[in-house]
Amino acid sequence: MSTLKRKAAAEAGSEPKKIKQAGIMSFFGTASKSSDSNSNNNNNNSTNDSEPAPKFDKAKWVASLTPEQRKLLQLEIDTLHESWLALLKDELVTKEFLELKRFLERETAAGKQWFPPKEDVYSWSRYTPFNNVKVVILGQDPYHNYNQAHGLAFSVKPPTPAPPSLKNMYIALKNDYPLFREPPNRGGLLTPWAQRGVLMLNTCLTVRAHEPNSHSNRGWERFTQRVIDLVAQRRTRGVVFMAWGTPASKRVMKIDTKRHLVLKAVHPSPLSAARGFFTCHHFKLANDWLEERYGKEKGPIDWALIEGDSVFEDKQPPLGSPAAKKREEEEQQQRTPKKGSLTEKVEEVVKASVLGRNVKETIASVMEEKKREVEEKEKGEENVAPKAEA
Repeated sequence: MSTLKRKAAAEAGSEPKKIKQAGIMSFFGTASKSSDSNSNNNNNNSTNDSEPAPKFDKAKWVASLTPEQRKLLQLEIDTLHESWLALLKDELVTKEFLELKRFLERETAAGKQWFPPKEDVYSWSRYTPFNNVKVVILGQDPYHNYNQAHGLAFSVKPPTPAPPSLKNMYIALKNDYPLFREPPNRGGLLTPWAQRGVLMLNTCLTVRAHEPNSHSNRGWERFTQRVIDLVAQRRTRGVVFMAWGTPASKRVMKIDTKRHLVLKAVHPSPLSAARGFFTCHHFKLANDWLEERYGKEKGPIDWALIEGDSVFEDKQPPLGSPAAKKREEEEQQQRTPKKGSLTEKVEEVVKASVLGRNVKETIASVMEEKKREVEEKEKGEENVAPKAEA
């Protein structure tokens, strides 16, 4: 656990580094109270419009814990950002939360693997300190497969491709901001949003490997509801809450809509997204409201996920500049199908149709070529000598 403590302390005390979508270690940083170094719109994340928090002496609080409490809460002591720890310290010592921690200990002792990795359970608190919160996106359960969950709702570590719900979020976002580009390599890392003030919070913060909802009704729901309530109570200038799906909508029912903006829609899951999510315009509505509350410079969230990009028209590089040329080249590469890909084959068929060629013959030719490729591959595999058994 001492390793986790050193990492969290280093994150809290260092300037944020530029986040590249393809960088596998980028998910482990935190945002400072200065502007996000990965954003070229110079957003100032620190919007200190909260009720003043009571002075918090972390060392004194830790010393007040019983030995068992200190043992159970070591992860929170080491990795929960101090701005959140100061507000959640009383919740952490409730019998419900301590029983949740005992449950997680039993899971580990029984050899049950659970996600996200321990050091990432509270990464949301380090990426988005309390005084930086401007938008809250509510999720449900963490992703339950390897190399996915890392503490931010909907976000996945590279090289894991964006899951279906996140891909649908990209579609809705592009409807609001046509200049938005999906990250390269089908990426799904959302840390740039978190560093700009978007708190992406799941209902449950852990899950057993490959078993959805396996840690539900164990105490996380109460804890994360407390997080939501604190934001609603103390972020007095106002925050945007995005609640997608019925479970999320229930969690924001008591929020003061005169102080905050609550946006509800169906969940972006492929099972429901077609019923209004793609055209809900939440990303644009959030920014319009934030601009009104915080001003044009400090309010809106730049939803871009590629380093150097911006979704705002007035933040685009000048025509002919190196940055503009680079973007044009990247977009051309994305439009050009890879050699031998299915997309290229389909384009062959379409082209044949347009030129009046025999489409059936073209399809047959494509299928025959793919068949030969498979046969050659299988033949090559047969010629490989089997490895000697250990």
